[in-house]
Amino acid sequence: MRIAMFSTKTYDVTYFDRANATHGHELTYFEPRLLEATAALAAGYPAVCAFVNDHLDAPVLAKLQAGGTRLIALRSAGFNHVDLEAADALGLTVARVPAYSPHAVAEHALAMILSLNRKLARANNRVREGNFSLEGLLGFDLHGKTVGIVGTGKIGRIFAGIVKGFGCRVLAYDPFPHPEVEAISTYVPLATLLAESDVVSLHCPLTPETYHLIDADAVERMKPGAMLVNTSRGALVDTLAAIEGLKSGRIGHLGLDVYEEEENLFFQDLSDRVIQDDVFSRLLTFPNVLVTGHQAFFTAEAVTAIAETTLANATAFETGEGTLHRVTSDQIA
Repeated sequence: MRIAMFSTKTYDVTYFDRANATHGHELTYFEPRLLEATAALAAGYPAVCAFVNDHLDAPVLAKLQAGGTRLIALRSAGFNHVDLEAADALGLTVARVPAYSPHAVAEHALAMILSLNRKLARANNRVREGNFSLEGLLGFDLHGKTVGIVGTGKIGRIFAGIVKGFGCRVLAYDPFPHPEVEAISTYVPLATLLAESDVVSLHCPLTPETYHLIDADAVERMKPGAMLVNTSRGALVDTLAAIEGLKSGRIGHLGLDVYEEEENLFFQDLSDRVIQDDVFSRLLTFPNVLVTGHQAFFTAEAVTAIAETTLANATAFETGEGTLHRVTSDQIA
């Protein structure tokens, strides 16, 4: 099957070519993001492979369908960037990667917590300048602290086990409690979790219900000086509300691997340009903020699994054999 691959980087080519050795698809790599202006590149391709910051709204999907596309193969677990109702109406099949390496994301969340707490970036910069002073580097023992986990899917469950191993008290919030998490934590209402947690880590999908889950009201409910970490989806956090929380001290540390307006920033080298996003630039002025560029998923194991599952979806769609991880509007209604 001919597949148009959008938003591709060198690592995508490496891992997808390797995985394709057992599938035999014809892969064409396009560096640009999939937008209405670039959708014409996919003309004649029965399948399109898209990443998290590609646009798959109704106009783009209509152009793809008119050009002969029948399969949208997402190389991500999230699908909030796809208009599933439009896809269904156009007869397009949308498939995703339901899991790749939940350990990768959970471990990155922990890395952000430890880095923020022990101020590792600042300490490293000081040592490189010959400054070995400990002033301003005081952290706290994670052991004995309360960690609140919002969303207890696979990543949230793994993260719960990790912080439990650090000796933390674990609180959890999820409309659908999981027995594995119930065994090591306590499910509580979101307001209770925010009020009692020293660290709040977000691991839930972005849906209309979770959009700006952490807004100004939620920030005000947080324990004063608490740490907030988001390795899930950027729009879970109202960035302006988070900035106000940082200014007031309600948020003591903020770790973001995702950002609600990241699509024009992340996954590209902008080091020789002036960042035009004033809100993002404001975030970077705080010494107690750590931002990474949507890299929580980025391990060799995860990228291998993403490539293999994405191409397996294409094979299943083409042959009717094997597992097709399809997602439709009915499934999220």
